Amino acid sequence: MKLKPLQKYFFFFTVAIASCRETTTINRPKVNHIAVDVKIERFDKELAAIKPEELLYYNNLWQQKYGAFYNDYMNQMLQIGDPKDSIRVYEYLRQILLQKDFIDLNNAVIKAYPNMERYEKELATAMKYVKHYFPNYTIPRFITYVSGFAYQTPIGEDYIGIGLDMFLGADSEFYPALVQSIPLYISRRFTSENITPRVVEALLREDLYPLPDLTQNTLQHMVYNGKILYAMDMLLEDVPDEIKIGYTTEQLAWAKRYEADVWTWFLQENLLYHTDYLRIQKYFTEAPFTPELGENNESAPKLGTYIGWKIVRKYMDKHPEVTLKELLADTDAQSILEKSKYKGK
Repeated sequence: MKLKPLQKYFFFFTVAIASCRETTTINRPKVNHIAVDVKIERFDKELAAIKPEELLYYNNLWQQKYGAFYNDYMNQMLQIGDPKDSIRVYEYLRQILLQKDFIDLNNAVIKAYPNMERYEKELATAMKYVKHYFPNYTIPRFITYVSGFAYQTPIGEDYIGIGLDMFLGADSEFYPALVQSIPLYISRRFTSENITPRVVEALLREDLYPLPDLTQNTLQHMVYNGKILYAMDMLLEDVPDEIKIGYTTEQLAWAKRYEADVWTWFLQENLLYHTDYLRIQKYFTEAPFTPELGENNESAPKLGTYIGWKIVRKYMDKHPEVTLKELLADTDAQSILEKSKYKGK
């Protein structure tokens, strides 16, 4: 099981155990003829609706109905154990169902998401593009759940999970209490408009284009992350650039304004071919800003990812004959940089 989320968090379950639109021209193929039907399964509603005395019945039912997802939910997300151990499941899951935190959180989720029609349409459109570029790819099940802020968009065998408790809106009453484990610069993105982009990003990073083993230096990480964001350009319609990369509007404006300076800085510091990931990871991971650049902590984070995105966009603009699938298959980051003619803008 992959279950590799954006980040893992815990909150309860302590039982005995205004945006900028796309800034580049995207020439997407016509996909209306591709038949894709997305139905998001509401496991969260099913779990919230049962009574404790019904647990044994539903535990058996869900093992059959949800398969790998239910096994992962019990073992990895709630950490209760194997759902085949019905006595243990009854004891611990019953405690969870009766917790006020769990009840309040489920009520908030159901209020925020009475139905998933909007996201079914968005995901169906994205999956049409996926099937266009990757016709042999089997569209997974999409299953919503509540895990107590543990996983946002995990991928397992035949499914992608959507942790709706991590999409309640930046002003949700729950998130300020989590700042020790989930900083506000992360929870500000726990919004409804992030559901489809985060699901698509997880699908790309985990299923369609995992990080190649040979990705070692800064430039290779730049181009890898740039490819992910370019693929999101191609698979997502009408999604602002800052949502794709996870910036605020101000951070995206900063990155655009200082793009040439940042590129020059990477060159002057001899960072492009640096292979010490402990040194370079700060340019790709979540953060409120980049400490070495800018004043008053106003710089954008993930600047390696941003520059990689611009390199890949520039490359694809100059080579329209290259398909998305061919781009992802090209392992030569140096060649992509050279052919892009990227010079900081």
